Amino acid sequence: MRPAISYIRVSRPKQGRSGLGLEAQQAAIRSFCAQHGYCVEAEYREVETGKGADALERRPELAAAMKLARKVGRGGKTGAAPIIIAKLDRLSRDVHFISGLMVQRIPFIVTELGPDVDPFMLHIHAAVAEKERERIAQRTREALAAAKARGQVLGNVAIGEARKAEADVRAEYFRPILAPLRDLPAKRISVILNERGVTTPRGGKWQATQVIRLLGRLHFSGDHPGGLNSDLLT
Repeated sequence: MRPAISYIRVSRPKQGRSGLGLEAQQAAIRSFCAQHGYCVEAEYREVETGKGADALERRPELAAAMKLARKVGRGGKTGAAPIIIAKLDRLSRDVHFISGLMVQRIPFIVTELGPDVDPFMLHIHAAVAEKERERIAQRTREALAAAKARGQVLGNVAIGEARKAEADVRAEYFRPILAPLRDLPAKRISVILNERGVTTPRGGKWQATQVIRLLGRLHFSGDHPGGLNSDLLT
């Protein structure tokens, strides 16, 4: 088993207190390590916004993870053990910040992207994700502005569209967790998620119907429309 460091981050103090999101990342990293032959030497958990070019100074846990990665990987090919994260935005939503991390010559592995994505491709994925977030934010602002201009109230179509865009962003968080489970019946997936301590976006227990809705929202490429198939309930 190859040594690795696990890094988990949520960007809101409320999420850190409740554990919402932390368990989902932990489950994704554990599954990835078991599949690809990594042994987690240490796990670092952080609750921080991560905004701005100086975010590393406000993330002592990430700095500590990088320090240990160098120590554990000393003498290896890269001189550092890899730091494994569930999603790229758990490092940062800022492309420039991620670029700064890449020059540290510490391998960062993103479970949802696979073990063989090099630093150049991480830059590309980060840039694409940043652009997509900008488009979602812009669509949300436009929908809210249009609703306000028409004098509409909460519950109208424009507000609904804005909330749908926000729900799509939240759903993406669970993609690396559900990807290896998506061919199982929804009821079985809900049991597995609950056993792993992965909570719903609202912090509750999973039900099969919630899994179906989430699968339908994620639209895994090449799969049957799992979330829309009632047979998956069994």
